[in-house]
Amino acid sequence: MDERAPVFFFAPFVSSTMRVQPAWIDYNGHMNMAYFHVLFDRAVEEAFSLVGLGQDYVEERNASFFAAETHTLYRRELRAKDTARVTLQLIDFDEKRLHFYMELRHATEGWLSATSEGLSLHVDMETRKVTPFPDDILANLAIMKATHSRLARPQALGRIMGIPGRSDTFLREPMLASGTCH
Repeated sequence: MDERAPVFFFAPFVSSTMRVQPAWIDYNGHMNMAYFHVLFDRAVEEAFSLVGLGQDYVEERNASFFAAETHTLYRRELRAKDTARVTLQLIDFDEKRLHFYMELRHATEGWLSATSEGLSLHVDMETRKVTPFPDDILANLAIMKATHSRLARPQALGRIMGIPGRSDTFLREPMLASGTCH
């Protein structure tokens, strides 16, 4: 008999409060872009440990999940000693992938600093190949997704990067149409 407590999720997941470290400040006087990813990564670890994908999962089942793609939008700078929290919304999942959206906000003032959309893959740590999640993890992900499905779809989801009105110009112009190089 499985004696584990039922999994319960808030929508969205809200991370612990994290402080911007002085060492993370670059010559522009704000948090360097690399450390936004540190804060997002810490929130991912917190959120998905709730479905059973924490460090103990790696140790006990010899599997983990790896980042496959991220898209980050920087909205407002953070400075030394600011505090921040990250919300995470599970957008979708299948037998091998997780698609999620996060917002990094100032912890006390609530303004949006950055967003990140991520796609992660479930990986067998021995073969280092993508493999299906076990049934218990899939069941927990289904509960999390059902809870998070009540949230509005984020506007920044699936955003394409480019210069507005010009980002696809090069795709419409045939390259070497005349057979010569310019």
